[in-house]
Amino acid sequence: MNNTQQKHVALVAGASGIVGRQLVKTLLHNEWEVIGLSRHAESHPEGIPLINVDLLDEQHSARMLQPLNGVTHIFYSAWLNAANWTEMVEPNVTMLRNLVSNIEKTTPLKTVSLMQGYKVYGAHLGPFKTPARESDPGVPGAEFNAAQLTWLSQFQRGKTWHWNAIRPGVVGSTVPGNTMNLALSIALYASLCKALGLPLRFPGSEQTWHSIVDHTDGELLAEATLWASTSPVAENQAFNVNNGDVWRWSELWPGIARWFELEYAPPVRLSFHQLFKDYGGIWRELAGQRLVEADILQLSDGRFADFVFGWNYDMFGDGSKLRRAGFTRMQATDDMFFSLFMQLRAARIIP
Repeated sequence: MNNTQQKHVALVAGASGIVGRQLVKTLLHNEWEVIGLSRHAESHPEGIPLINVDLLDEQHSARMLQPLNGVTHIFYSAWLNAANWTEMVEPNVTMLRNLVSNIEKTTPLKTVSLMQGYKVYGAHLGPFKTPARESDPGVPGAEFNAAQLTWLSQFQRGKTWHWNAIRPGVVGSTVPGNTMNLALSIALYASLCKALGLPLRFPGSEQTWHSIVDHTDGELLAEATLWASTSPVAENQAFNVNNGDVWRWSELWPGIARWFELEYAPPVRLSFHQLFKDYGGIWRELAGQRLVEADILQLSDGRFADFVFGWNYDMFGDGSKLRRAGFTRMQATDDMFFSLFMQLRAARIIP
């Protein structure tokens, strides 16, 4: 693939994920050439070329990536799950290393954009300092986001290309079948409540009801990622990326209930995963011939929602560094949810 250095050629690892799919759309809209990486998929919803590569295999990665000699920007949002945080470090660092070290040998590489999260602040361990800021000190212990950035920043030293690290809150998206799509899980739960004649009971504790969780619209995240990858002020910098507003669930939840024309009820700790299993038959009846998927667990297994609603502490970051640097778009979080629900309904994913 021969491309001039002036042409933007994006290589997106994790192109089919909740972050990557919207990023691909945004890149294409901005007339970038886009190539996706995948371990298994043979096609992409946006029709971009996909390279099947196992980034855990050093020799296989070198062979499959060698022809990509025109890549200017790497966008990395792939990740590999494991039984615990410790076991996630080595494979996730290996995949990033095998990708970047091979691509930089033969391409006019300008930027590597690493998608991270608030785990770098210790958010996965329990209550942590909020608002989290990019200048906060690191947290001891095994965590793959931090380990990836440590490797990437060290590997970049003395090179002509640069890195940036993007740290979103809970991402708002309409991508079905993705474990981390909170908006879809809420929409499925609300649809079941409506079918059963139940109020939209908040599925967390009293502490969670009063806690703050920041959110990041998927389109805003993609635009911010693109901005950071083409802006000199973002070189070798990390940025929290959120909608720019602050809500407690106690404020946000009643509005979500009203959107679905439901009453809401006080908090009770519920499991979406268990509810989706218990009400699979009701969803199948609800879906009938109208909806695109009759198996609710194919849309969402509810586990990520259970994780989010299990946070009985504040979970939010300071997004002002990004705005001060020049990316100024903001998004009202309640409007984000309402827009996502409308899109899910229009796509016949929910009734």
